Amino acid sequence: MASGSPPFLPQEIIRAKRDGSRLTDAQIEQFVQGITDGSVGDAQAAAFAMAGFFRGMDIGERIALTRAMSQSGTMMQWDRADLHGPVLDKHSTGGVGDKVSLMLAPLVAACGGHVPMISGRGLGHTGGTFDKLESIPGYQTRPDNDLFRKVVAEVGCAIIGQTSDLAPADGRLYAIRDVTATVESISLITASILAKKLAAGLDALVMDVTFGNGAFMSDLAQAEELAHSIVAVARGAGLVTTALLTDMNQVLGRTAGNALEVRETIDWLVGSSDDPRLTEVVLALGAEMLVLGGLAADTEAATSKLVAARRDGRAAERFQAMVTALGGPTDLVENPEAHLASAAVSLRVEPGRNGYVESIDTRSVGLAVVSLGGGRMRVGDEIDHTVGLSDVMGLGEHADKDHPLAVIHARTESDAAMAAEALSAAYSIGDAAPTVGSVIATRVTE
Repeated sequence: MASGSPPFLPQEIIRAKRDGSRLTDAQIEQFVQGITDGSVGDAQAAAFAMAGFFRGMDIGERIALTRAMSQSGTMMQWDRADLHGPVLDKHSTGGVGDKVSLMLAPLVAACGGHVPMISGRGLGHTGGTFDKLESIPGYQTRPDNDLFRKVVAEVGCAIIGQTSDLAPADGRLYAIRDVTATVESISLITASILAKKLAAGLDALVMDVTFGNGAFMSDLAQAEELAHSIVAVARGAGLVTTALLTDMNQVLGRTAGNALEVRETIDWLVGSSDDPRLTEVVLALGAEMLVLGGLAADTEAATSKLVAARRDGRAAERFQAMVTALGGPTDLVENPEAHLASAAVSLRVEPGRNGYVESIDTRSVGLAVVSLGGGRMRVGDEIDHTVGLSDVMGLGEHADKDHPLAVIHARTESDAAMAAEALSAAYSIGDAAPTVGSVIATRVTE
């Protein structure tokens, strides 16, 4: 502390925000430093989060908080001499069956981008990309920074889990928010997401902000508020960003569950499966990444590049190269059934009556996967990567004995029976097919 500087008193910063004052950049930087070095206690961090939850933060405060948390640990530095294109990433607020990252990273890499994608574990009813990767035998989900940089440079993409040295202040503050009912703050969510992205040294970022009954934000207006906040703060912090709002009122794709979603990813990359909604989301996000990174002049040209990279096999090759480079099987794409374990029991869930799927309680579908062992009921729970759902039916489709609601993959017959009951309750069947809107609701650029 410089001579004559006032002492750092966390309680005074908390008091200022509690009373509705705007915090200065210096106050925010001091508080984040205290979170990082431990001079701010858990009770004080919780009080700060609660004050921010109720009083909110303006865009300037959010930018300062994001920057301070991003600089609390390692800042990834990329040797541009080793790269042949821009460093790009995508982040999703999550949903049921969301395996987009697994498809998108190799697809963008095949089009000239470098994608250092740092993924998270599943939260609540939603699956996590990190957990999906752990279903691949031998895959190193937490490589050291040297290997991470090497794979990103040579393969073009690497999807890994967050390391403890990346934005550690966010890690500590999030853990406190998680147990103090302050997770749902737009200001704090924005800073939490972007701190890790700024620390990753990106050139551009695309956000997938989900809404609907399978997302954390069910309300479209609230999701749109978050998207505008993220884009404004990211751009204010120097990171070019756009966001798409995508519908999560049904499972994305045809599977939910870790190994099952990896298999669907491989099938999509090689062209043997093609769920229209899933493909639309992947291509739309990928086109945004290519345009922001200067790899395509517009979304039409970008989409053409992405379609070609999938059709000619380059995207599948990048996926396999990433898996191999990070310790996974060298023939996973060619022979996935030899490496992705399967559950002991499978059960078709027929509808209670014939008809069209009118609505789906997607959150309940996600919780059914959790109850099978595909997610965590408590912190530290072990995940069974084999369980989940396949052949999941979507809105407007006709269900009958030959077209089940889904196929359950479970450890035991009793687990399968309980999940079937939950799944049947989550589906509403009617006589007429409902109108189903586009999976992409809007695009946010400011």
